[in-house]
Amino acid sequence: MVDLSSFLTDNPYFSAGFGLLGVGAGVAVLRQGARRGADLMRRQLLVSMEIPSHDKSYQWVLAWLSRRGAETIRVADSGANISWMHRRIAKAVLPRHMAVQTSYKQHDNGSVSTNFTMVPGQGKHVFYFDGTFIQVDRQRNAKMIDIQSAAPFETVTLTTLSRDRRIFSDILAEAREHALAQNEGRTVLYTSFGPEWRPFGLPRKRRLLESVILDRGVSEGIVDDVRDFISNGKWYDDRGIPYRRGYLLYGPPGSGKTSFIQALAGELGYNICILNLSERGLTDDRLNHLLTVAPERSLVLLEDIDAAFNRGRQQSEQAAYQQSMVTFSGLLNALDGVASSDERIIFMTTNHIERLDPALIRPGRVDTKVYLGNATPHQICKMFTRFYGNEYANLAQQFACALEGYSVSTAQLQGHFVVHKRGAQAAVDHASALIDPHTPQANN
Repeated sequence: MVDLSSFLTDNPYFSAGFGLLGVGAGVAVLRQGARRGADLMRRQLLVSMEIPSHDKSYQWVLAWLSRRGAETIRVADSGANISWMHRRIAKAVLPRHMAVQTSYKQHDNGSVSTNFTMVPGQGKHVFYFDGTFIQVDRQRNAKMIDIQSAAPFETVTLTTLSRDRRIFSDILAEAREHALAQNEGRTVLYTSFGPEWRPFGLPRKRRLLESVILDRGVSEGIVDDVRDFISNGKWYDDRGIPYRRGYLLYGPPGSGKTSFIQALAGELGYNICILNLSERGLTDDRLNHLLTVAPERSLVLLEDIDAAFNRGRQQSEQAAYQQSMVTFSGLLNALDGVASSDERIIFMTTNHIERLDPALIRPGRVDTKVYLGNATPHQICKMFTRFYGNEYANLAQQFACALEGYSVSTAQLQGHFVVHKRGAQAAVDHASALIDPHTPQANN
């Protein structure tokens, strides 16, 4: 009988197989150790920051990366007096895969302005900032949808060495400053998109309050009231009063209602949220939600409120206006119901206050009603001198006298002055063009 130990010892095939098994096990152990060692080193040496697409800073960082990429391209291609090393670094980190963001604007004269902005596309990129290499990984998860925007969920992940983690704060601060600088001195108009507010077009240049001329003391009274409301939040809280305020501007068309609200927002440094009650698919719940999540430091504007509910409460309860499903009671509850939000300023406008249900404009929903009528002699003179200068005050009086007894809106006056922008005397000579023979004379 063969001894088993001597058989295993003297069998070359078994020895070779056992040796291979040992080598394989050793390689597997080394590979696993190397992987774990690499993971450990990555955790210890690298630091990452993830920015999801629903975060406010997501668009800020993308815009900042776009600007950094453009600067990198200029450095790499220019003949500027920079060091050889910086030029090589700039060429090495040029973005290889880009995505385009197009902004489109059609001007009043029919011309079109189009601006293409290149941002890092999906995948990994490397850029050089403040002496540090940073990897950017932009990923899209097609299986996850952002509920608010109905867009695929995206993330941007920035990775760098752990010792340079302070660079993330610098990037976020610079991206924020760049984004805010784009809107500095401008008014952002928001419109509703689903359950959220989105900027409508490019930010508008702030309109000066002095450019909208109302009757004597009207503009000052509204501005003082709004400022008093903004500065007395604690007073409302201490007395348990809902911290919200509603204004109704009413009067004939062209009297400057919307223009004044835009100028007021510019004066206060506020933005404007335009809410169309006739919007298709708008419901009571969505209306209440939109008023609750309106951006900070914003005026909510409901234009031509009479058009949405012009037959009173009965018609509004039975059917929504056109495709809108907002009911009259839903609007009332959104304005001052249990679920209505605080720290809110709402402006409504109408050309026909007599068509509004008294329940809509009672105190608590509308706290201040202001009539903006056709141009008074004071407004006519002020608008004339604003267009042509104070040295034409005498002509302004002549112009006002020529229109005395007739109803002329400030919009008509502005159009008249634009036509005759090169001559104050021509504006006076052609004042009769503003007088419609079918327009009833004003009661002065």
